[in-house]
Amino acid sequence: MARNLLWASLALAPVVFLLKWVVGAGDVVLFVMAALALIPLAWLIGEATEHAGEHTGPGIGGFLNATFGNAPELIIALIAINQGLPNVVRGSLAGSVTSNILLVLGVALVAGREATIDRRSLVLQLALVMLATLVFLIPSIPGFHGDPNRHSLAVLSIPVSIFLLVVYGVVIIDNLRRHRRAHQESAREPHAAAWSLTASLLALAAATVATAFVSETLVHSLDAFAKAAHLAEFFISAVIVAIVGNAAEHGGAVVIAHRGKMRLATEIAVSSSAQVSMLVVPAVALLSFAVTPALSLAFRPVELVAMGASALFVAIVIRDGRVRPWEGAMLIAVYAGVVVAFGLAGDR
Repeated sequence: MARNLLWASLALAPVVFLLKWVVGAGDVVLFVMAALALIPLAWLIGEATEHAGEHTGPGIGGFLNATFGNAPELIIALIAINQGLPNVVRGSLAGSVTSNILLVLGVALVAGREATIDRRSLVLQLALVMLATLVFLIPSIPGFHGDPNRHSLAVLSIPVSIFLLVVYGVVIIDNLRRHRRAHQESAREPHAAAWSLTASLLALAAATVATAFVSETLVHSLDAFAKAAHLAEFFISAVIVAIVGNAAEHGGAVVIAHRGKMRLATEIAVSSSAQVSMLVVPAVALLSFAVTPALSLAFRPVELVAMGASALFVAIVIRDGRVRPWEGAMLIAVYAGVVVAFGLAGDR
């Protein structure tokens, strides 16, 4: 029954399109409908990733989910830059890294059960998040004083972005090869009811396109929500936009964890954070020169601390190679503390 409702509720995505372009509905209505539409889309991405994981193994499956799930965030960031909202972009990207490794991973652990994980893969990706945070200091420290959006800092962000992309490419290719060998050596056959790999990838692609549209609509309607709720722009971007932009990973990881596939669920949460910090952020910075004004990677101290400390904390939690529901509750509590810090930080 629940699955039938989720399949039926996928119709909410075209409803959002009609409300926006045909009916001309108000921002509050669009915000509510877009938020509701993201729920079944997140489920579909999680479902397709789980079926793809039957063919590729959990490591590559988690990477696929992170890639498809982060595509909408890249689109949203470029749109926001073109609208002159660099602080919103940086806040949402930093919030995305933090929410994935604390909130998404935490909820997934609570929804699942105690299990063994791929410690090597997760620690490697958490190390990438910490490396990215350290490299972000190069344009961020000069940005602590004066205009953080000045063009010189955007230019300084170019070599930083190229370095991160090269490192990520080298590391992720080696990691994916290791996952592929492990999956082949396991000789595990896909479940009889599993979708074909082609069908899974097509479903992921279609759900990603729909998620990009719905997320963009929701972000455009956030201003009305922010004014009604009297919340700071930074808080909106670092918490609400970050969570909404990553709805696919949030829902997918939790659904998969609830089914007992903890390796795949943990890979989704952690690999998504690594991909945002090492791929999405530098890609947005470089592509911003095409949409203008160019984005500088001058993050605020609270954003840098949140990203680096979150990765370090999760690395400590998973150091024994096992995860437990109570550890998930602890991660959620830590994220609640980060949200409070974001709220107290106010706008730049």
